[in-house]
Amino acid sequence: MTPPNGFAAELQPPRPDRWQCDVLVVGGGPAGASAAYWLASSGVDVLVVEKKHYPREKTCGDGLTPRSVHQLEQMGLADGLAPHHRYWGLRAHAYGRTIAMSWPDHPELGSYGYVITRADLDELVAARAEKAGAVLWQGVEAVAPLSAPGASATGSDPDPAHGGATLRRAGGAIVSDRARATVTEVRARYVIVADGSLSRFGRALGTRRNRHWPQGMGLRGYYRSPRSAEAYIDSFLDIRDAGGKVVPGYGWIFPLGDGRVNVGVGLLSTQGRWKDVNTTKLMEAFVAQAPSSWCLDPQTRCGAPTGGRLPMGLAVGPHVGPDCILAGDAAGAINPFNGEGIAYAYETGRLAAAVVSGALEAHDPRLLITYEQSLQDTYGLYYRVARAFIGVLSRPGLMRICVNSGMYSRSIMEWLLRIMGNYLRPDELGPAEAVYKAVAALARQIPER
Repeated sequence: MTPPNGFAAELQPPRPDRWQCDVLVVGGGPAGASAAYWLASSGVDVLVVEKKHYPREKTCGDGLTPRSVHQLEQMGLADGLAPHHRYWGLRAHAYGRTIAMSWPDHPELGSYGYVITRADLDELVAARAEKAGAVLWQGVEAVAPLSAPGASATGSDPDPAHGGATLRRAGGAIVSDRARATVTEVRARYVIVADGSLSRFGRALGTRRNRHWPQGMGLRGYYRSPRSAEAYIDSFLDIRDAGGKVVPGYGWIFPLGDGRVNVGVGLLSTQGRWKDVNTTKLMEAFVAQAPSSWCLDPQTRCGAPTGGRLPMGLAVGPHVGPDCILAGDAAGAINPFNGEGIAYAYETGRLAAAVVSGALEAHDPRLLITYEQSLQDTYGLYYRVARAFIGVLSRPGLMRICVNSGMYSRSIMEWLLRIMGNYLRPDELGPAEAVYKAVAALARQIPER
């Protein structure tokens, strides 16, 4: 497993219970598979460990926006996506009104998205990374880092080859390489942590969530529906609890095109507000209040809903250690404006791969710190504006005024779609860009914790 650049060959001597590589990627979801693909494509010796076996279920809305599609097509997966359900925009519902909007024009992003289950999607991307040259082990969990937690990437250690992880296998031998079933330890120069929002591996490295920043709580399930081939995804902006009280968040119905729809609710929580809301009850209320044409009821439900908490706005850190980088949900990279995480997982995985490749080429682990600057340059101000926006939406009275007013103006809703979906154009200053620029200037002046 020695690559042309010879880095792994320096990690000697070999042992039958130890695997050696340049980069260990912890987690084979969107961020991990993206990082592995881009690393392998540049000739880096990379190992991905995924604790489950593909295909495996993940709690998600299953909707790929044009931003996600762009990243996937950049990885050569256009043909792999084509058989799945394509849609063309967003249909917003609130306070008795509906506005259907196509995806905004953008010089780099396309005009369509897909709805595809994570079971299918993650297997598709992981296989693409493996085809590019990454080694993939399924049913293997990285349970503890080998390097000491809490150090800084700006430290003086010139050789981070002591990094890596101890492993635990689930259900027997390593699926993709039974001859290596005895491996209990991986030694790597660098580790990319991409094991999702819970990120046990990240916590073992000393990462923490900024509890002053918002997080989401989501629940989703599948239903059989005669409307599973809709050309839009549907978002309901005035979800209410069983007592009719509007709560800060949204409900969604995303058509899968195979006779099913993905139905869910997302609740926004900031500084402890709404932490006691029962998402299961909220989901039941949303399903009961959904238009009857969707045919959502206990008889059409395909199984019990699943859910979890989602840290947003880069709320988990530090993002860089002496030999490691956090990407995707493990870094809290979800967009606070709309709860989208898949696109940002692919993007941060790609950013992480570029930084690690540079550090390998230069033999300089100190270059890892440039990843933090890349995150701030790409998302810092935008997420700061989003966090301020969520602070407003967490107040029911203000939320009702904002949403109700917007639903009476297609122009305002289209501006909001461009801003909240992160489709601001870099090549021109339209109304949405002007509004965002003004709000961003104000956000810079507001201190954050």
